[in-house]
Amino acid sequence: MPENSVSADLQTGSDKMVEWTDFERDTIKDIFSRIEYDVVGPAALARCLVVYPWTQRYFGGFGNLYNAAAIKGNPMVSKHGTTIMHGLDRAVKNLDDIENTYTELSVLHSEKLHVDPDNFKLLADCVTIVVAAQLGKEFTGEVQAAFQKFLAVVVSSLGRQYH
Repeated sequence: MPENSVSADLQTGSDKMVEWTDFERDTIKDIFSRIEYDVVGPAALARCLVVYPWTQRYFGGFGNLYNAAAIKGNPMVSKHGTTIMHGLDRAVKNLDDIENTYTELSVLHSEKLHVDPDNFKLLADCVTIVVAAQLGKEFTGEVQAAFQKFLAVVVSSLGRQYH
């Protein structure tokens, strides 16, 4: 499967199964074995809420989100950030069936929470930035490509209910 067709399929909501190379599988599993969920998740979600302030509307029950310091220090943001990382871990453990793994989460976010699916991509970008900072020089272009492919599949699967 040509590389570009994966992106095209994900963007159009195609149900084709994603093919993973051994390098991609190993890389994704390695990244998740090395990062601290309770550090990366809160940092990524806080970054998303600061950089894209309109995303805060989905977290009205989280209390004080008035500025970057309040967001970073908010225990509910931290807890949900960690929850997000455990959700990504479910995808790592089910690489060949991410779409079905995320069916319930897709329904929850679309039908109950009414989250704009574009926000999943914004959060994925923030996760990438935080992981890149944590891994430093080891986050090469090839590693990033595998990681972003993984996150694109997750984003597509979460947005599936919207199609």
